[in-house]
Amino acid sequence: MNNLLTILGPTACGKTTFAAHLAYDMGGEIISADSRQVYRGMDIGTGKDLADYRVNGQDIPYHLIDIADAGTRYNVYEWQHGFLDAYNDIVERGNTPILCGGTGMYIESVIKAYEFDGRVFPEFNSLIVGLDISRELRREKISKRLRSRLDEGMVEEIRGLIDNGVSTNQLIRYGLEYKFVTLYLLGQLQYDEMVSLLEIAIHQFAKRQMTWFRGMEERRGVKIHWLSIEMPIEERIQQVKELWQIQIA
Repeated sequence: MNNLLTILGPTACGKTTFAAHLAYDMGGEIISADSRQVYRGMDIGTGKDLADYRVNGQDIPYHLIDIADAGTRYNVYEWQHGFLDAYNDIVERGNTPILCGGTGMYIESVIKAYEFDGRVFPEFNSLIVGLDISRELRREKISKRLRSRLDEGMVEEIRGLIDNGVSTNQLIRYGLEYKFVTLYLLGQLQYDEMVSLLEIAIHQFAKRQMTWFRGMEERRGVKIHWLSIEMPIEERIQQVKELWQIQIA
């Protein structure tokens, strides 16, 4: 039985922090399901927050982050291959695989066993846990996080990518932070205009993520156990562990 624990939710809901604490408690390793965190050098804009993978002095192993060069294209088919390799590696070492991310298509390609070119993808017995956050709190966290990333040097990060030869057209195709900051650096947007449009775009992106997850539940028969982020993390971890024992029994 291919058992898999999945943590999903919209941007800024604290998925990585929760998954890392869960992995610490359960002896797990995290497989990232984020379509942009695969790229090296795209750190601040994608919110890798690698410090979140250190819990109580212990480094939590993670997979499928920093595996492709910025400026290249990476798709769900390639990610699926990477997922299987990471999953098998984790299981062979006796640890618990925890899939964590907000890219709905990547997550669904595993739990619904998407097939490409006639290749049969294995089925997974997946417990899927969603982090539930109110619209108001989500908007507050998104706005606060955007300003924090700008303060941390997001513009400088993207300027550095361009200086290192990454195509501006490709950066724009990556969307969100990379699109709007690139347009600013190209002189097509003023700074305040860039920040305002980017903030709106991230809010819209979070809404689309939730639309995808609701579609998984309502139209594609995927059971998601939603836990409020306002619940103490220890209580959330305990609930997931209880659900996991039932799932794998």
